[in-house]
Amino acid sequence: MKSKTSVDALSQSSEALASGDHRVLVATDIALFTIKDGIFQVLLIKRGVPPFLDFWALPGGLIRMDIGERGEEPEEAALRELKEETGLSKDLSYLEQLGAYGAPDRDPREQRVISIAYFGIGASLEDPEGGRDASHATFVPVEEAISDQMNLAFDHRLILSDAVARARAKLESSTIATQFCGREFTISELRKVYETIWGAELDAGNFQKKVLSSPGFIIDLGRNADSSQTGGRPAKLYSAGTETLLNSPIRR
Repeated sequence: MKSKTSVDALSQSSEALASGDHRVLVATDIALFTIKDGIFQVLLIKRGVPPFLDFWALPGGLIRMDIGERGEEPEEAALRELKEETGLSKDLSYLEQLGAYGAPDRDPREQRVISIAYFGIGASLEDPEGGRDASHATFVPVEEAISDQMNLAFDHRLILSDAVARARAKLESSTIATQFCGREFTISELRKVYETIWGAELDAGNFQKKVLSSPGFIIDLGRNADSSQTGGRPAKLYSAGTETLLNSPIRR
């Protein structure tokens, strides 16, 4: 049985944790990737409010506690912020939690903020439009976004760099590349996804053998693409398969 002294100590500790000195806010950020004009790109917003006014940033914001019985789920918050700040719908082809970022100095405001970061993929996305506290939203080439030339707010360069590394690594062992394609695609178009994200040319024959020998990677639709689009011999059309992991990795 706990003594009155220990109970009082626990009560005081709980009150201290609930005070402003110990309260920690939780936010979400999302690195949303796509391939536009043959370039690996990421969605950025320009902040219209302090801190980091006029800096570029990943879409994101605080988890709201006035939604639901005990506040939003982190993923719900990430998708809501994406919609509010860029106008893009929730219909992403892929979304995965990247990790938590909680360096004490990541946010210059008085109260400490920890971010739960996600990376997502959109195959066919509308043009974004800045909204709420984002004065502008646009897709930016990944290499430009992570360079020192781009003024990114908070620790978003770190988050973005980690998301890029995760996406590139997952191409080797998973079927995630199909999420960058439309509902129907050729093997050549799938190979272009790898080449664009990795920045390396792959042998077409070896790539095709690897893809076709991996069960559940892609599904043969039994028809060909329009020859006017492929620019030569009609190529077979495929869709994404049901497997999420490759039985044998595809190397760069």
